Amino acid sequence: MKPIEKSRRNLLGGMAGFMGASSLGAKATAAVLTPDAPEGPYYPTPAMRTPDTDNDLVKIQDRVEEAGGEIFTLRGVLTGTDGQPLAKHRIEIWQCDVDGNYMHPRDRRSVNFDQAFQGFGHDVTDNGGNYVFRTIKPTIYPGRTPHIHVKVHDGSRELLTTQFYIKGHPNNARDALFKRMSRAEANAVSMEFVQGATGLEATVNVVV
Repeated sequence: MKPIEKSRRNLLGGMAGFMGASSLGAKATAAVLTPDAPEGPYYPTPAMRTPDTDNDLVKIQDRVEEAGGEIFTLRGVLTGTDGQPLAKHRIEIWQCDVDGNYMHPRDRRSVNFDQAFQGFGHDVTDNGGNYVFRTIKPTIYPGRTPHIHVKVHDGSRELLTTQFYIKGHPNNARDALFKRMSRAEANAVSMEFVQGATGLEATVNVVV
């Protein structure tokens, strides 16, 4: 993230905390500013992605088989710090496959990447700020707790890079990036899985 954007996010976070001290700040404290996180070394450039980059990562167009792993629906609402939904924003996610391999040539294990897994996908928020993905539960990558990488764009401008985690996963307590967050920040980017109408689901709302 560019320093100017990070400074803006820190300023907004401080303003929200100040407003929370007054009776007029109740709405501002209801939503925690989504914490940023490093992009990591395996962000797939356009040339590395499959031709299919939609929001269904477990089914690649023209392939019969689905990706290995536990499939779930990831959904949420993108809002500003004022609580207003942000429409027409691009949200990207990328993650390793069920065996912990990234779709990236710098990952030495990428030769074994699940060819039925898209690895990267995007969605565009609707008028209510809603986004949705179909993907697999993140698995352990060596040295990290299970996580999903996320980017939010407003046109060509990157607003946020973050990571989503599994709520209560035992490896969270040993993960350097997870441990640096406050409890409120960790809760804001933690996925809690429930059975929904179409199967396993998790909801993570994003505030920028």
